[in-house]
Amino acid sequence: MSRVGRAPIAIPEKVTVDISGQTVSVKGPLGSLSRKIESKYITAKTENGHVIVERSSEIKEAKSAHGLYRQLIANMVEGVAKPFSKTLVVSGVGYRAAVQGNKLVLNIGYSHPVELVLPEGVKAEAKESDDKDKKALLVIISGIDKEAVGQFAATVKSKRPVEPYHGYGIHYSDEVVIRKEGKTSGKK
Repeated sequence: MSRVGRAPIAIPEKVTVDISGQTVSVKGPLGSLSRKIESKYITAKTENGHVIVERSSEIKEAKSAHGLYRQLIANMVEGVAKPFSKTLVVSGVGYRAAVQGNKLVLNIGYSHPVELVLPEGVKAEAKESDDKDKKALLVIISGIDKEAVGQFAATVKSKRPVEPYHGYGIHYSDEVVIRKEGKTSGKK
């Protein structure tokens, strides 16, 4: 049995979970999320303040979907209580980022600014790094839907991949950027 799938999901205070058929709806202080369980082998139910995800078969498809849907529902429950966030570091000479209305505008070395429309339920904030040694710009992306936050962060990151010599580009704050050594003189 899936170790992830069999773990019950605790429902925090101020969060309600409604399961009707194959649709799971979660409401909390930050908003509401809904997801349809697409697998015919997976069912969910609430019991004693927990959500329990069960499977009806032992075939490979059911086993793989069991842990997946349990974690997706757990992310929904967690997201409506406390938002998810990803922090991106924008580093480079003259690189800038700003939020204008529902758009994230990036000046990242191209001849034109890159404008990205924020998806519904996702917020972005651009601010200077607190580290005095390194001047870097931080873009903080947050929202209640973990999938939407992660996908938008990946889209922003893909607009300017980090180059290995100077480290210019966009990367996650917890990502290790592998740097290459530059050319060296042949003289000793």
